[in-house]
Amino acid sequence: MVESGRILIADDEETFLQSTAELLRREGYHCDCVLDASEAMQKLSENGCDVLIADIKMPGNTELDLIKKMAKTYEGVPVILVTGYPSLHLAIESIELLVEAYLVKPTDFDQLLRHVRVAVNHHRLYRSVQSTKQRLQYCYEGLAGVEERLKDKGRKGISVSLDAFLECTFQNIIGAVSDLKHLIAVLAGQKQEKEPCHLFNCPRLDLLTDSLTETIGILEKSKNAFKSRELGETRIKLEKIVTNKI
Repeated sequence: MVESGRILIADDEETFLQSTAELLRREGYHCDCVLDASEAMQKLSENGCDVLIADIKMPGNTELDLIKKMAKTYEGVPVILVTGYPSLHLAIESIELLVEAYLVKPTDFDQLLRHVRVAVNHHRLYRSVQSTKQRLQYCYEGLAGVEERLKDKGRKGISVSLDAFLECTFQNIIGAVSDLKHLIAVLAGQKQEKEPCHLFNCPRLDLLTDSLTETIGILEKSKNAFKSRELGETRIKLEKIVTNKI
């Protein structure tokens, strides 16, 4: 079976830890298992993950300390909290920390699996948006540099270095267009799936929307430096996605 994503499970209850990991592995996920918050941070620094499943009452996370650290150090990694001792105070705090789901033990595996699938998709989409935005930002800066160098017509030997610079910038633009096409296909597919909203109303979508809005801004800024009908059409499609028109 093809690996569906990397899951980090942090729980000091061995039975839940190992049984959940085994069930997720059968679904194609790679699972790392740790017993406390300190081990979780160490594993994150070594391997990263697509989603963290964490027990609230395990050592190092009694006041959601692990989740608060993650929000600062590993932005965009979704978290699913599980607990055998539900607390209204911690449930409210979880919402403020943009936790993907808050589940009470004994958890229903099918429900957990649905949340894992949504969380993994959101994280991969988040990384895709960030990567595309960075590439487009590089393209915009590169084109701005080309523009400045072209203004300096008196500089000797500019043609050879400028040709190489233009080639590099052009390749990045082609790559950015390819990334955006893939991103639009993924977003369109998610709309068609009509996935029911989970407990906290898909909070990660706010981060994705902000990143897409920034990407649209970069495309808008670069339209005068680089004339491309394809980039223009891509910007319009992204704008429609953000405004829920497709």
